[in-house]
Amino acid sequence: MMVSAVEASAAKRTFGQRALKQGMHGRDVRVLQDFLTRAGFTTTVDGQFGRGTARRVRSWERDAARRVDGKVSRPDARVLRSTVEASRAPVAPVAPATGKAVLGDDGLATAPADAPPQVQAIIAAGNKIATKPYRYGGGHGKWEDSGYDCSGSLSYAFHGAGMLDVALDSTGFMSWGEAGKGQWVTVYAKGSHAYMVIAGLRFDTSGRSTQNTRWQTDMRSASGYTVRHPEGL
Repeated sequence: MMVSAVEASAAKRTFGQRALKQGMHGRDVRVLQDFLTRAGFTTTVDGQFGRGTARRVRSWERDAARRVDGKVSRPDARVLRSTVEASRAPVAPVAPATGKAVLGDDGLATAPADAPPQVQAIIAAGNKIATKPYRYGGGHGKWEDSGYDCSGSLSYAFHGAGMLDVALDSTGFMSWGEAGKGQWVTVYAKGSHAYMVIAGLRFDTSGRSTQNTRWQTDMRSASGYTVRHPEGL
């Protein structure tokens, strides 16, 4: 999700006023993540400087011939901002979904051959916990857990694709990513529940108790849900 116009304006005043490194959070981290994406290093904009953001920073550092340490010094920030302001290059769109994921008899999903790497990674991560039991709060204290609740399940899948560094609750998914349905991935969230539809399959804890898997071929009513999608997907 790109930062808003207000945040973009505030970036000129706040981004670069402090050095940034893993473990930090804040609006300037969101601006960093947005600038990295605009510079061609797609980064989830969540305001949390986690391992995924650090990897993108190192990739940018190598590309920009900066010191490769995963940290953003004040001089680094000036160079990155100058690069973004000079290029203004839009993020390349992902090709529309054409194939559909297939649900096997084992309760696991197979991604379509034409799915982007991130979509394949989300599905692969989802398969790892597809048959795990439901547990309220599961997946929020640690990534590898004995069970996962609805938002913990989505968080695990997105984390497996390098798109999320901190687990979100259902309310958090209501503002994550971009508004509306995606080409490949669509998240449905409200205060009490969250699920997603990816490449034609529903990934949802509500079906696990009867089908013994979070993957479902049937859809459900989206009434009352906020509809979001990961940027570019």
